[in-house]
Amino acid sequence: MNDKYEKQMKKGVLDMLVLKLLWSEAKYGYQIIQELREKSDDAFLLKDGTLYPVLYRLEDDGLVAGSWSEAKGRQTPRKYYQITGEGRQALEEIETVWNRIADGITKIMEE
Repeated sequence: MNDKYEKQMKKGVLDMLVLKLLWSEAKYGYQIIQELREKSDDAFLLKDGTLYPVLYRLEDDGLVAGSWSEAKGRQTPRKYYQITGEGRQALEEIETVWNRIADGITKIMEE
């Protein structure tokens, strides 16, 4: 039963975390997966099938823009995702909402 709750909670924050990771530089999918894992101390172990729908949705919403790299030598082209101005604004709004919710949860759980 623990896994059910964990998945649900993580699902609600993926957009925010992906936008945050893209704040400073463009990244490709596997790079995002690795950074989520490393920066969360393995709390976020995503598969491609979980991340790419998030990226496609963010792209459809205009919050990120994707562009393909050129193949160099044996390296295959990669699609890099970069946060847009609209994405930066959305992330700031999401963080405000997240902080309000997290504060409310903390107050209830500390009782």
